[in-house]
Amino acid sequence: MSEQSVEEIRAELEAWLDENWDESLTVGEWWDRIGPSGYAHPMLPTNAYGKGYNQAQAAAVNAVLADREVMGPPTGLGKMLAAPTVATHGSQEQIDALLPPILDGTVGWCQLFSEPGAGSDLAGLSSKAERDGDEWIITGQKVWTSGGQIADMGMLIARTDPNAPKHKGITYFAFDMHQPGVTVRPLTEMTGRALFNEVFIDEARVPHANIIGEENMGWSVANTTLMFERASLGSAGKSPASAAGSGVRSVRHEPVTKFSRRGGGEGGVPGLGIGLWHHLVELAEKNGLNNDPVLRQKLVRLYSVIEVNRMSIQRAKDSRQRTGAEPNIGKLIMSDLFRSFRELGLDILGADGMLAGASEPQTSGAIGEIALFSPGPSIYGGTDQIQRNIIGERVLGLPREPGPGKDTPFSELPKN
Repeated sequence: MSEQSVEEIRAELEAWLDENWDESLTVGEWWDRIGPSGYAHPMLPTNAYGKGYNQAQAAAVNAVLADREVMGPPTGLGKMLAAPTVATHGSQEQIDALLPPILDGTVGWCQLFSEPGAGSDLAGLSSKAERDGDEWIITGQKVWTSGGQIADMGMLIARTDPNAPKHKGITYFAFDMHQPGVTVRPLTEMTGRALFNEVFIDEARVPHANIIGEENMGWSVANTTLMFERASLGSAGKSPASAAGSGVRSVRHEPVTKFSRRGGGEGGVPGLGIGLWHHLVELAEKNGLNNDPVLRQKLVRLYSVIEVNRMSIQRAKDSRQRTGAEPNIGKLIMSDLFRSFRELGLDILGADGMLAGASEPQTSGAIGEIALFSPGPSIYGGTDQIQRNIIGERVLGLPREPGPGKDTPFSELPKN
């Protein structure tokens, strides 16, 4: 862990940007510079192409990039989930092979976890992997796979020992998405987008060397991925502009200015923070609703949730105050924020809330996007109910839900 002060980190990064940032670069040229620098994912350890920074130090990096209007590093599940998981459980050989293409945006990743019969009960997955010499043959179906249609690699968990208890017969693989036997079908949401996909795997292959962690011990590796996922989904703070939502390779030829803070980047669901809250206050005043006692109460409640989230994030940066439930609490707060912004925003817009996109004159469709997207956060990344179960059982010490003994072989468990 780096012992540099935030001020030292900011000064060092400012000097590095003076030498390396150039608005005449393409995205690919810029990512080729920032990828190996350590600033693409500064919380990774130094042996995994990071800086070994803590959350506060990494936040300082993001703030400098945002203040300088510098395009950020590649985003997506490769950076968010695969890179820190491989850095935690992978061998140095795997780190050297898998992380540089994530950090320079040449390889995108997806997460092959959930299945039609294994969502909230993820350890009940039935996709199987059978050993064939130096390879494993994978057969099964995955669903709710974000970015599966543009991913090059997948974080795949599959059952390698059906006679072991369900949590102990799972293995975690780095899986090639571009091979025979892999079919990806987008799932269109009510937003009109297709962020999620179902993936059919029919005797596809993965080398034994691509096991992350140990054979049959993939549940602990998967939990590491889920921890990073919940922490990322519940986090907030100043971030540089990015090409979020794009296939990483597809934008490498674009000029960096297209994705700078000035360039505006790509559209999508707006960030839920104090800036949007202030905008709703202004709209309420404009529409003559600022004296409505019920609406004022909703505004104050939403402000309180935003502040609680900010303070929770600040507390989580101090290891002495951590409880272990911070990622789950952050995920729950994010779900609450989406619902609260939806309800409050639609109350303020009135009939305009039925309009979509630019035809909605007050927020140019931002609140409509939030309203349509709002059911998702309480489901993906582990449902709200699952987050509460984890907090209750693992942090508060409450009794586990009744069910078969945890040592029952998966093959003997009742199926749906």
